[in-house]
Amino acid sequence: MYSVVERELELKLILSPERSIPVPARLSFRSDDPYAVHISFHINSDSPVHWTFARSLLVEGVFRPCGQGDVRVWPTKAEGRSVVLMALSSPDGDALLQAPAAQVSAWLERTLRVVPPGTEGGQLGIDDALDQLLAQ
Repeated sequence: MYSVVERELELKLILSPERSIPVPARLSFRSDDPYAVHISFHINSDSPVHWTFARSLLVEGVFRPCGQGDVRVWPTKAEGRSVVLMALSSPDGDALLQAPAAQVSAWLERTLRVVPPGTEGGQLGIDDALDQLLAQ
């Protein structure tokens, strides 16, 4: 059996330095997929937009700029509050999203309690599958 850690929160889609719009989102983590975090954005469409990337990238991005290519994450201040920015790029377009740092950090701490760093591989059941394969 696996554990799920989820959090609903409101992100801001940054349209320009002066303009942003709220975007409801859900952060998800599953212990049977321990290296990944999943974010679903509820935008004006029939179905949400889903992004999946490394949990370690988000953990590091809360403290310092990291990532390259499709996903980049970094901490900053906005209106005197600590926030985390996520720059997402795809063939369909680019988005810059702002999340409250305290909410993201609290959610990440819960995921790290469920699957501590360095123990992710043990969650995948690879050793059990290999034992079964070799026993045949």
